[in-house]
Amino acid sequence: MFTNTEQFSAASKAAVEANLAIFTSLYNKAFEGFEKVVDLNLTAAKSSLEDGSSAARQLLGAKDPQEFLTLAAAQAQPNMEKAIAYGRHLATIASGVQAEFSKAAEAQVAETSRKVLDLVDEISKNAPAGSENAVAMLKSAIGNASAGYEQFNKSTKQAVEVMETNLTNAVSQFSQPAAKPARAAKK
Repeated sequence: MFTNTEQFSAASKAAVEANLAIFTSLYNKAFEGFEKVVDLNLTAAKSSLEDGSSAARQLLGAKDPQEFLTLAAAQAQPNMEKAIAYGRHLATIASGVQAEFSKAAEAQVAETSRKVLDLVDEISKNAPAGSENAVAMLKSAIGNASAGYEQFNKSTKQAVEVMETNLTNAVSQFSQPAAKPARAAKK
């Protein structure tokens, strides 16, 4: 049978290794998200440069101020749509990274809770008589901590959902007025 010190040492080593694994995983997920944002920004910058050059050529070719204003108004809608698409894509990337972080954290908390409870069970086998109440209190504290984390995680998910809903609503409200100048320019 192991002594309590050996059991704690083994449990500590396992916890450090598990934390290292989870941090490595989270780092990789964060870096993947960063790569996606960089790719999105490079694509947006290249598209913006090409579109800006084309728009400038069109505007310079205007024969009179009325045609210039009509061309400028006609370019507003596609530019607005691209900005909205960029915002949505950026929100999708952020939401995906957040979901990966949540999933990894949930798995880590569940595994750590299980290991701690197993360790408490193992140590309680060697505990002196009369310590059952202390062991029960320790198990209850671990259960309460897990429940608190689950509630925090649910609240975080709800906050992200509300943010995504608000972003979607803002985009749709913003895109409606932006469409009006383009429709007016086509008339």
